Amino acid sequence: MGMTSPAVALFLLSIYGLLAFGVRMAVQLRRTGSAGFNGLGGASGSAERAGGLLLATAALLCVIGLALQLSRTLDPLPALDGEIASVTGFVLALLGIAATVAAQFAMGDAWRIGVDPEEQTELVTDGPFALVRNPIYGAMIPAFIGIALLAPNILTISGAILLVAALELHTRLIEEPYLNRIHGQRYADYASRVGRFLPAIGRLRQN
Repeated sequence: MGMTSPAVALFLLSIYGLLAFGVRMAVQLRRTGSAGFNGLGGASGSAERAGGLLLATAALLCVIGLALQLSRTLDPLPALDGEIASVTGFVLALLGIAATVAAQFAMGDAWRIGVDPEEQTELVTDGPFALVRNPIYGAMIPAFIGIALLAPNILTISGAILLVAALELHTRLIEEPYLNRIHGQRYADYASRVGRFLPAIGRLRQN
C-alpha cells in the first residue's frame, strides 16, 4: 500500500462515520421516530463528559494524523511503517467496521448513542451480544487500531489509545451502572456469564 495507506485510512474512516453514525441514525429515525442520539456530553466534571471528550479527541487525533501524514507534514513511526503493518491495518479496519455496523443493527430498536438515565431500553443478549456484552465497542477497537496501522504516526496511535480509554471509561462508569439499575438481576446474571469486549474476559462478579 505504501504511500497510499493514509489515503486508504482516511477513506475507511469516512465510510465508518457514514455507516456507523449517519446511516444507522437515519434507520433508527425511520423505525422509531428518534435518531437514537442521547449525546455523550453529560454534566460538567462527570464521567460521561470525560468519556465523551476522550472519544471526540481520539477521533480528532486520527483525522488530523491522517491528514498530516497524507500531506507529508508528519512522518510515520519507522517501527510500524511497512507493508505488513499496512495490510494488517487494512484487514483490521475492514473487519472492525463491518462488525461495528453488524452489532449496531443486531441491537434493533434498542440501539442508542449515549445514555438517558430515565429511559428504559431492552436488554439485548442474543446474536453477537451472546458472545460479548459490548460488541459495538469491541469492534471499534480493532477498527481504530487498523486505521492507526495504515498511517502509524504519533497522532493516530495516540487516538487509538485514547479511544480504548474512552470506551473503558464509558462502559465501566456509565453504561454498566445504568444497565444494572434498569435491568437488575437479569443484567447481573448476563454480565457474570459474558465478557465485556472479548469472550469470557471482563465478566462481572455477582454480589
